[in-house]
Amino acid sequence: MKRIAVFTSGGDAPGMNAAIRAVVRSGVAHGLEVIGIRSGYQGMIEGDFVPMGPRDVANTLQRGGTILLTARSKEFMTPEGRAKAAENLKEAGIDGVIAIGGNGTYAGAAKLQAEHHIPVVGAPGTIDNDLYGTDYTIGFDTAVNTALDAIDRIRDTAASHSRVFFIEVMGRHAGFIALEVGIAGGAEVVVIPEIPTDAQACAEVINKSAEKGKRSSIVVVAEGGYEGGAEQLARDVRQYSGFEGRVTVLGHIQRGGSPTAKDRVLASRLGAACVEALLSGASGVAIGEVNDEIRLTPFKEAIEKRKDINHKKYELARVLAL
Repeated sequence: MKRIAVFTSGGDAPGMNAAIRAVVRSGVAHGLEVIGIRSGYQGMIEGDFVPMGPRDVANTLQRGGTILLTARSKEFMTPEGRAKAAENLKEAGIDGVIAIGGNGTYAGAAKLQAEHHIPVVGAPGTIDNDLYGTDYTIGFDTAVNTALDAIDRIRDTAASHSRVFFIEVMGRHAGFIALEVGIAGGAEVVVIPEIPTDAQACAEVINKSAEKGKRSSIVVVAEGGYEGGAEQLARDVRQYSGFEGRVTVLGHIQRGGSPTAKDRVLASRLGAACVEALLSGASGVAIGEVNDEIRLTPFKEAIEKRKDINHKKYELARVLAL
């Protein structure tokens, strides 16, 4: 193996640049040429390739977003699009590819590898932390801390006005961010997709908190945790609670910003591990970290197996809200 490529795909996540940096510098350290593919799978189809060396990734460790850009490609979802991408890779003399992204990125990488026999490995870059085969994904810790900072500020206002705030965080299909932020932010209620939430039960918690002397409450809602989101939950809860509710949707601020130390270290470790995996002959696998050890998981497992929340953490959130 003489030349490898790296790209980012899907939603951006803080720490992606740290992973790219690690791929480039680790690759060069092993005597490889490293090519960056701009704009994800679409750039692969268009042949948007750029050589990358150690200086090209200087001062990127602390930057959010992705210097290689990202895009969603409908064309790559077709056999013809993937064939064009594979042809470009082969013409460029690329012997292996590193994909940084989430579930959709893994699915595309798996098809590219299976249909065109191009060695591909993946690194988990998504704030949702919902990929099987790794304890944490790149960007999750930063997203949690960004959301937590916002919740701490909102709590000041909630306490001053004796109000209930419904704060919506990202997590359409998984409640990892909401659960982590809920515990760290002292939320009275945490609403996640994995465990159905009843508006009346939510209101009862808020009412009981008020009876115990609490002047305000925080309800953290994963965007997919309640049909209609935090706005609808707030409307439904008003029927059973005398408190005036306010809704804040944190949205895409959770994706941006400088990555935390934890995300920088994780991304650096996984990026380097991807290079080592390709050199060892691995392909069609996702690189993760489990119990502080690097683990390789077949794409099929990483895509199809569901990573469940820690139910003990959910119970802890409930107990600590008393």
